[in-house]
Amino acid sequence: MSIYAIGDLHLSLNKEKPMDIFGDNWIGHEEKIKDNWTKQVKENDLILLVGDFSWKMHLEDMYEDFKYLSNLPGKKILLKGNHDYWWNTLKKMREYISINGFSNIDFLYNNSYEYENIAIVGTRGWAFAETDEDMKINHREVERLKLSINDAIKNYPEKEIICMMHYPPINNKMISSSGNNTEKEDIKYSYINVMKEYNIKRCIYGHLHGEAQEDAFEGIYDGIEFKLVSADYLNFKLLKLI
Repeated sequence: MSIYAIGDLHLSLNKEKPMDIFGDNWIGHEEKIKDNWTKQVKENDLILLVGDFSWKMHLEDMYEDFKYLSNLPGKKILLKGNHDYWWNTLKKMREYISINGFSNIDFLYNNSYEYENIAIVGTRGWAFAETDEDMKINHREVERLKLSINDAIKNYPEKEIICMMHYPPINNKMISSSGNNTEKEDIKYSYINVMKEYNIKRCIYGHLHGEAQEDAFEGIYDGIEFKLVSADYLNFKLLKLI
């Protein structure tokens, strides 16, 4: 059994927001994703989706997008992105997928998920801006990451942990300036410090598109391997993690 990852599907199945306005590579992206997905994923595989799944504004309007996802093979775990305005409480989202028969979809929201010898944790994260509001949101997201990790430790002890985030927890600019911050106490390093504290070795993230992907960091930093899995960055193909 395998684990795959992809993010930023930005589904708009009712054509409210066609994604090709962001580039020709987005033309027919739903079919590109579906074609690659069905060729490599088996029913007992796990797929991690790191946010910005749909443009819908309300949970009750999500039927077609969840149907699209449910009809694809594998178990899917969704994380919240900054455009997932339809996102609701874990209880309400689970009730919605249960009522509509989408049994192969679940959500990561202050909780964790077990798959064989792996525990999945994560949180949305936020942009590294210096305003008081941005700092407040980042501190809250750091605490949510801790909640998710502690849930995994409590329920699935001794398992390897993979961390999902929507916003990048690191970028090339941070690395180039890290020599000026040897203590790494800045809020920008908080997510990484938490991962190090709990011995997390792998983190996947999305959010970045177009030119913003040039600042994406992929590789190992402070003992943690980071991978960008935005759909357009992966050419709309799933990345196999395990």
